[in-house]
Amino acid sequence: MGDPKFLRRMYETPKHPWEASRIEEERKLLQKYGLKNKRELWKAQSTLRNFRRQARDLQARLRAGEDQARRETDELLGRLTRLGVLPVGTPSIDDVLGLSTEDLLRRRFEWITFTKGLAPTPYGARQWIVHGHLAIGDHRVTRPGYLVASAEEGQIAYAPTSPLANDEHAVRVELRERLAARSAPPEPVSPPPEGGA
Repeated sequence: MGDPKFLRRMYETPKHPWEASRIEEERKLLQKYGLKNKRELWKAQSTLRNFRRQARDLQARLRAGEDQARRETDELLGRLTRLGVLPVGTPSIDDVLGLSTEDLLRRRFEWITFTKGLAPTPYGARQWIVHGHLAIGDHRVTRPGYLVASAEEGQIAYAPTSPLANDEHAVRVELRERLAARSAPPEPVSPPPEGGA
């Protein structure tokens, strides 16, 4: 059973540690989503692997006509839909098998905070979350890896007790200027004058 003081590892490491293509792909994902280390990426990959394993098992049991498998399928699809990983509507087991690691990484609290424009970068979002500047509804969340449900996405805001909750805070003003510059269309380039020197 193990000592309760030593928690069980929640992820699987790669089977071949020194594959150049995999290492490069992991590095790009770390930079894009602002992850602290590869352990966070491996956790997302293991979570996705478990969802897909469960979906394959349910697919086989559905072919056998089990009633319990239908109920478990509805629960799995409902959970992934509430989490925002699957589209709302009529998802199927094939949609679960078609998921990628990035689909899970896009549901992380730090990434959603960055895409909503509440932080300048994913790394900045991570730091603000850990320091307690962001909340979901009334609850301050300090875990950047928290998977945000679709219903909670609209409730993400600055914590009321945070100095960043003030619209006139210097960091907020700078952030608004950055977002305006990023969303502004590029200025047209004028053609060079004819008959130049």
